[in-house]
Amino acid sequence: MEPLKSTENYNPAESDAVQTLRVPGNCAGMRLDQALASLLPRYSRSRLAQWVKAGRVTLNGETAPAKRKVREGEAIVVMPAPDAETTSHRAESIPLAVVFEDEALLVVNKPAGLVVHPGSGNWQGTMLNALLGHAPALSTLPRAGIVHRLDKDTSGLLAVARTLFSQTDLVRQLQARTVKREYLAVVHGRVARNGRIEAPIGRHPVKRTRMAVTARGRQAVTHYEVLERYAAATLLRCRLETGRTHQIRVHLSALGHPLVGDPAYGRRASPIDFPRQALHAERLGLLHPVTRRPMEWQAEIPADMQTLIATLRAEGHPKPESRAARPRAR
Repeated sequence: MEPLKSTENYNPAESDAVQTLRVPGNCAGMRLDQALASLLPRYSRSRLAQWVKAGRVTLNGETAPAKRKVREGEAIVVMPAPDAETTSHRAESIPLAVVFEDEALLVVNKPAGLVVHPGSGNWQGTMLNALLGHAPALSTLPRAGIVHRLDKDTSGLLAVARTLFSQTDLVRQLQARTVKREYLAVVHGRVARNGRIEAPIGRHPVKRTRMAVTARGRQAVTHYEVLERYAAATLLRCRLETGRTHQIRVHLSALGHPLVGDPAYGRRASPIDFPRQALHAERLGLLHPVTRRPMEWQAEIPADMQTLIATLRAEGHPKPESRAARPRAR
């Protein structure tokens, strides 16, 4: 959910071609891996070492170890193998639920289960790939115009810039905390009242793939409002003041009311059966980067969360005073 940094665009014409080289005099006596680093500086040393180890580099027509000393005039052939990260930025035909679109901005309603940006274990089939398939011109922008993220199993609204100007403006709005982001969350237990959580979030000291409330973390603020209470759960509306990774999930877990279905921060033994974290980015508001007009969108609750809420209502009816605030299932 934090603003994202720029990445380089993948150019297959430059990166995939077989490289045929002759060892020049100034490389004579070097190790093979050192000579490659000198002759092909656009590739990282680690990548070149991987290709040597995988047999994708030949010296005089034969594979050779990285430590083999090279002589002037010897022939080196390099057959590049683009890594998954490099090849991940390619267009794919993946349906997108577009809520709004013009020349500057794109707003998408992301389904649960769709990864936003390629990463370890998810190099293809992401929303970035879908965006490039929907609007190929986004390939000229860092991260295809994506300026903030949702977790894979969180559904809801996401803004995408269609120009570099718009991307810069949206990142600044996020940094200034003027972007309105509201979520619906079903949590374990009965939350007593509305509240505000201010607790710094950083990388978990032991479980490095997770985040945690930690004194050395970055400032994080979440506001929450009770919409409905059930027998053993509560429906909340959460508003982000900051946008740290896993912020709502970490904050609500620290509050003692983790999200229903959350595999990382939830309860191991739960009487409520739900296959993902019950979190939906329902509302998104911002200033249009060109017209400066305030704009706001709302995404209906996905079917699986509607079913969950209906089941919880049947098992433990919400208090009458909370009914007026309940989200409308459409």
